[in-house]
Amino acid sequence: MSATTDLEVNAAVKEIDRDELLGRVQALHPDAVEQVTRAIDFAVNAHGDQLRASGESYAVHPLEVATILADLHMEAPIIVAGVLHDVLEDTQVTPAELREEFGDMVANLVEGVTKLRRVKRKSKVETVDLDEEQAENLRKMFLAMVDDIRVVIIKLADRLHNMRTLQYLPEDKQQLKARETLDVYAPLANRLGIWQLKWQLEDLSFRYLDPESYHLIANLLAERRTERGAYLERVVSILKNRLQKEGIQARITGRPKHLYSIYRKMQEKGRDFDQIYDVHGVRIIVREVRECYHVLGIVHTLWRPIPGEFDDYIAMPKDNLYQSLHTAVVGLDGRPLEVQIRTEEMHKIAEFGIAAHWRYKEGVAQRDEALESKINWLRQASDWREDIEDARQFMDSLVSDVFAERVYVFTPRGDIVDLPKGATPVDFAYQIHSEIGHHCRGARVDGRLVSLDYQLRSGEQVEIITAKQGGPSRDWLNPHLNYVATQRARQKIRHWFRQQQREQNIATGREVLERELRRLGFDQESHSEIAALFKFSKVEDFLAAVGYGDISPSQIARKIDDAATKSETLKLKAIPESAVSDITVTGVGDLLTRLAACCKPVPGDLIVGYITRGKGITVHRADCSNVVNMRDTERLIPVSWGKAQQAYPVEVHIEGFDRSGLLRDIAAVVADLGLNMSSASVATHQDHTATIVVTVGVKSVSQLSTLLNRFQSVHDVLEVRRERMA
Repeated sequence: MSATTDLEVNAAVKEIDRDELLGRVQALHPDAVEQVTRAIDFAVNAHGDQLRASGESYAVHPLEVATILADLHMEAPIIVAGVLHDVLEDTQVTPAELREEFGDMVANLVEGVTKLRRVKRKSKVETVDLDEEQAENLRKMFLAMVDDIRVVIIKLADRLHNMRTLQYLPEDKQQLKARETLDVYAPLANRLGIWQLKWQLEDLSFRYLDPESYHLIANLLAERRTERGAYLERVVSILKNRLQKEGIQARITGRPKHLYSIYRKMQEKGRDFDQIYDVHGVRIIVREVRECYHVLGIVHTLWRPIPGEFDDYIAMPKDNLYQSLHTAVVGLDGRPLEVQIRTEEMHKIAEFGIAAHWRYKEGVAQRDEALESKINWLRQASDWREDIEDARQFMDSLVSDVFAERVYVFTPRGDIVDLPKGATPVDFAYQIHSEIGHHCRGARVDGRLVSLDYQLRSGEQVEIITAKQGGPSRDWLNPHLNYVATQRARQKIRHWFRQQQREQNIATGREVLERELRRLGFDQESHSEIAALFKFSKVEDFLAAVGYGDISPSQIARKIDDAATKSETLKLKAIPESAVSDITVTGVGDLLTRLAACCKPVPGDLIVGYITRGKGITVHRADCSNVVNMRDTERLIPVSWGKAQQAYPVEVHIEGFDRSGLLRDIAAVVADLGLNMSSASVATHQDHTATIVVTVGVKSVSQLSTLLNRFQSVHDVLEVRRERMA
């Protein structure tokens, strides 16, 4: 502990003004004021003269975090843990000291937050990729929720205050933190139903990721605030008078419009600001559930309902516990008016989500059993621990499976099944039971037969048709065929294949690997080198992992890409004559380098330089036949890729059925990916097939893999491959 004097401690406490926090605690938990005061003194003393990037005392941060937790109406132990959340990580305080001073509950919470920040470091020789480290941090945070959601609520409050002070960090870190917050932390707050955190995290991220759009919308809102307020006053007045006549006590307010929400609606609906902003919203809060439906009827008699714009989240709550009636009507002056109707208890849950459900009794957390049944998605995360060791793959699954929009469908018995938007009958089957998924052969939706890649919609009834024999199809694991959208289903399918004969998995894995290498234009004699990239000492173990689906073709492409970027040795017997600036020539200063037209390499390919006469260095793929057959080998020189800043032309051959519009669809894929197609040719054949050859600029092997996958998904395309040339 720091040897800070009492005088210095008191000065620090005065500097960070703890009155605001203690005032909130006094209102929420009068009996806890003394404990929170002790925690403040303890934290200030522990952090001593540490400073934040802003130059202010570090102790400002934990107090602000605790204040955010108090604003969420969290219980006293969580607020105390918020004050102390950094003392184990950033000071000399030990867990034993913390436990002795504040008890087991507070100590456990602080230790939980501390564990979220600790990533197992690799040796100095084996560097840690920044993206991998971030993904591992986020993975640990999510898995921590399985044990104690309160830890993550503290972490969310910590992130919110860090976002409020983001201006003091360098611009590159601002972008990194803002993107991470928008992609993971804000959706997590939404999944937990904590609206107060969600919208603030979104707006703060938006401010740094797209400052031009942020300030444009903010200025437009400011300009029209007076007019908007006057309109809502008229609406509220009409509603209040009518509800009073009906004997209904209600609290009516205008619904605030948040910047990122407006921006996202503009993007999703393709509308301008006026069209989005012109939709006004009010919220009506009543005492009882039956009054919600009474008020709904009154609203619909006052103004004409807009067809298809009614949702009953009271009868069918969202998975984050949200309940409310939503309707839209043609309001005053013919303007659209969105109305939310809920009880006070529903409003509390809408604002604070899962945080509103924690209760304490005699110092021990008591979990709401109803709450537990509604957040089974947290428990499912624990099933992924052993099946997804790659942190980035885990986060990809988390974003697609947990943070996605939801659909709610029914079993034939009327039970509700919660799935991410885009889920299929196969996902539904595995959600019900693994064996139903394994034996799934078809599905009926609302009584009609549908294909297994059919995307389910809310309100549909789903019946699975099963067979007694057989198992899942390997095609279900192909992400481009869209049979499966959830990690739960993928995990169960992979587990089934893992139980099959090892030799069969090895053979299948070899076939998958060689097909992907052939597609990317690599030689087939590189199995051991690629296995080493995945930390497999035996090629057979690696091929088995590929065979039962634990390693996907896209992961293989990304590993090859990463290896090239980090200049790892990858002996792949691995496609414009254009000047290039991001090639590093070993042991030599800046030299003119050009890409060979014969083999057209892209970042991710193993490359070698050839010293020309008067034209600098020509860069070839290492497996280029011109290099392999070269007699003048003393003119070869080692080169490596720097950080790719430009696109490189790659020739891709596409075989498919000859039909009108095939080339147009191929060009649309290139445009959708934001890439440039510099040439295209079509040759038709007597068997009614066609060969399309396109040259597209890509920046890496992984981007090339994405392009090839998208080409493969085009209707009537039979085969796609990178032309190896030379």
